[in-house]
Amino acid sequence: MSAVDKKIGFLNFGHWQPIPGSQVRTAADTMLQTIELAEAAEELGVDGAYVRVHHFARQLSSPFPLLAAIGARTRRIEIGTGVIDMRYENPLYMAEEAAAADLISAGRLQLGVSRGSPETALRGSEAFGYVPADGTDDGQLAREKTGLFLAAISGATVVDADPRMTRGSARLAVQPQSPGLRERIWWGSGTRSTAVWTAQQGMNLMSSTLLSEDTGVPFDELQAEQIALYRAAWDEAGWTHEPRVSVSRSVMPITTDEDRAYFGADRGSEDQVGILGGVRSRFGKSYAGEPDELAEQLSKDMAVREADTLLLTIPNMLGVDYNARLLEIVTKEVAPAIGWVHPDKR
Repeated sequence: MSAVDKKIGFLNFGHWQPIPGSQVRTAADTMLQTIELAEAAEELGVDGAYVRVHHFARQLSSPFPLLAAIGARTRRIEIGTGVIDMRYENPLYMAEEAAAADLISAGRLQLGVSRGSPETALRGSEAFGYVPADGTDDGQLAREKTGLFLAAISGATVVDADPRMTRGSARLAVQPQSPGLRERIWWGSGTRSTAVWTAQQGMNLMSSTLLSEDTGVPFDELQAEQIALYRAAWDEAGWTHEPRVSVSRSVMPITTDEDRAYFGADRGSEDQVGILGGVRSRFGKSYAGEPDELAEQLSKDMAVREADTLLLTIPNMLGVDYNARLLEIVTKEVAPAIGWVHPDKR
């Protein structure tokens, strides 16, 4: 991986709460501040602005209006999701929304989709009207919807034309279409087997911060193994375009007393291992420390080294100014150690 190939983005979970210390007290705050932070990040040379999608929670939940707004206010930065829970989606309507956001941003959409993560809602997608067919489960429902979505954004015809209204066409595709979008779809994978499946489908890999398996090795090594299996499966599948791989990390530079008060206790954190949904799972550690310490630690992170894209999870409730400063420190003092180069120098 050359230095020019390494990209860095931020991942905003979009939390909002009217509590002491929060700079993000309302839903409007979190959306407007996400746009402002994307603009600031673009000025700093950050490569991507990504949002997390959660339903029935005080977090970001409807990504396409927000992504379109970011796309209209910026010119270079990639815009994306990490991830959209496909169980909740109408694939054809989503295909229209995704194409529109991609066209507004001139082809900068990097759309992460998946089965979704653990949530507070009980059978939340069923409240949206989507129930797995008999004999299937949520995972299969998400994959089937993803297949239809991928076909729709690729221009497949999906509905019969009304012969009274059209001539010369028996089937119709959704509109608009955005050429090239199909190669910018990512699957959020939490296991080695789903990483292989992702490659077989021709999607980019968005390796999860939570791996729902544990072999006893450190998180970064397990994630690096997942990436290696993905790339091998990609080559075997014979796809002609280059795949992309992202990993997410919490990276908190400590340079002020304010930073120390918020994140000083995170120094020396370790992987977390536990039972989630009946499965032994491993969650990656947070990185907090002086910028030179972070640079050394991240340069040794096996998965960060193997991925071409690093997404920095940010403490969005601390506000735009705080997070812009965090991104500035990371890009200037930490990211060069993992091979990132400012876009102006590429």
